[in-house]
Amino acid sequence: MRVRERLLADPVTMAVALLLLIIVVMVIAAPLIATYDPTSGSAFARLKSPGYPGHWLGTDEVGRDLWSRMVYGGRLTLLCGVAPVAFALLVGGSLGLVAGYRGGLVNSFIMRGMDVLYAFPSILLAIAICGMLGSGVGNTILALTVTFIPPIVRISETITTQVRSFEFVEAARASGATSASIIRFHILNNVLGPILVYATSLISISIILAAGLSFLGLGVTPPDAEWGLMLNNLRQAIWVNPLVAALPGVMIFMTSMCFNLMSDGLRTAMDVRL
Repeated sequence: MRVRERLLADPVTMAVALLLLIIVVMVIAAPLIATYDPTSGSAFARLKSPGYPGHWLGTDEVGRDLWSRMVYGGRLTLLCGVAPVAFALLVGGSLGLVAGYRGGLVNSFIMRGMDVLYAFPSILLAIAICGMLGSGVGNTILALTVTFIPPIVRISETITTQVRSFEFVEAARASGATSASIIRFHILNNVLGPILVYATSLISISIILAAGLSFLGLGVTPPDAEWGLMLNNLRQAIWVNPLVAALPGVMIFMTSMCFNLMSDGLRTAMDVRL
């Protein structure tokens, strides 16, 4: 069966893909579907429960509409979840291809540099970078990009090292093909699938780390809406209105789980073993 047919035959993957599509459409269409300005509140409508007239998801600690905050907050959450993985895939995948294909001193230089970054746990490395650079969306994306480059380099280098010993690569090298053309036309096609599957699994981690940085005050800054920042702002309200306080956390969990399950579905459909 082809990859597409396997994906279509997997009900779990199709269900989470549909749910992710709905979330993405909602956050893109936030200006059209939001009922209020996400930054304006009312002192007379603080911490209203879901179903309150005019605020069907309730309001936060300063009376801002939670539905509007959720759909606008999803924009920054998804941006900080997907963008670092995409940048790390571009940089780390390229470094891993070069290291795996060239070997020798080039491999040692690149991989030892990655080992230095690997010495730090992901969250501590991201906190350290944001602590030095300051809070903000751009610094959050940069910190998470640096965090995800080492594992992608390692996956890319390992697979490239295996593929470069295959007969068709040796035949291309013997025919006089340049290293650039061999990597582009022979190696990349064989390593891209596994790397993409692994990168998809990192998106769920990236969403959680980005939300964690915002929760600690090192990520997105007020008054912007972001699910981790909303969770931080509402943490004191858990004793007054726990349902309202839990909504951003539910969205973080649901979205990260969807990306994780999507990665599992892609891995099964592509028969990738990492």
